[in-house]
Amino acid sequence: MTQPIRLGLLAATITLVLFACGSDAVTVAPEFGSPLAADADGPTIYEARCASCHGTDLRGTEKGPSQLSIVYEPGHHGDDAYRSAVRNGARQHHWGFGDMPAVADITDDQIETVITYIRAEQERLGFE
Repeated sequence: MTQPIRLGLLAATITLVLFACGSDAVTVAPEFGSPLAADADGPTIYEARCASCHGTDLRGTEKGPSQLSIVYEPGHHGDDAYRSAVRNGARQHHWGFGDMPAVADITDDQIETVITYIRAEQERLGFE
């Protein structure tokens, strides 16, 4: 076998392996601009770290679900579910948006602040 044929077969094999190991749902963590202030309030944190996928009004986008869906009421997805999803990401299970990536550049205190904000908005606006 000649060298060009070997290289061609090697390239084809590598391509097949890469496609076979991949998934058709690619989850990429959003890029965030500047770091959040340590004392940022809930609306600021939500806008900076959540709104690009979950909507500025918490009603979702083509990238992520509404946080006003009844699925996110505290009895179904409690605060620990939010903490885990923000810190570790979450596998797709209720929606067709793909896996949620972990949220970068957010502290534990900021996670608590944004959860408090989301819960207050859920109470204020009601569930869909």
